Amino acid sequence: MLTLHTAPGSCSRASHIALEEAGLDYQARYVDFARGDQRQPGFLAINPKGRVPALVTDRGVLTEGPAILAYVAALAPEARLAPTDPFDFARMQAFNLYLATSIHVAHAHGRRAARWSDDPAAQASMAAKVSENMSAGFDLIEAGLDGEWVMGDAYSVADPYLFVFSGWLAGDGVDIARFPKVADHFQRMARRPAVQRVLAWEAARAD
Repeated sequence: MLTLHTAPGSCSRASHIALEEAGLDYQARYVDFARGDQRQPGFLAINPKGRVPALVTDRGVLTEGPAILAYVAALAPEARLAPTDPFDFARMQAFNLYLATSIHVAHAHGRRAARWSDDPAAQASMAAKVSENMSAGFDLIEAGLDGEWVMGDAYSVADPYLFVFSGWLAGDGVDIARFPKVADHFQRMARRPAVQRVLAWEAARAD
């Protein structure tokens, strides 16, 4: 049994969707950020980083979205959630890592600027750049999309990951309509049954 520790609306949503798409036997555990669950000893024993996602397996705990997404795809090859060609797999990982290391960081400068500075003025300055940096990042993503999915005609674990970050654009002051291919991808993802099941699970925990 796999256990995913996840927080609704966070980047861990992508791992949750991937598990649903894979059809694997798993359970999801709600980490309530508002209550500070991520800082409690019980969760820190699972992931000392105090962040989600964290996937508990029979071989230990995996953290970091791109690693978990690749692992889920490898566990369920029949679901075809990742390319089998080594070069194409590396391209998918490059895309996911760009989201993790550039887009996610740009977004976090608005809500988590205290990670980088204790100076209120510096924090405000970082927050002021969020929409500009998110827009620049999504300009690159828009230009690189060619087909219905991130990898072209084949759906992969890169798609739920992009779905998460696309969903953050409005909160970062960026109109997703600026990026027609990204907007189409977001709507296409929202219609997938696995995505709808995860969003329903999250909504039930928000009540």
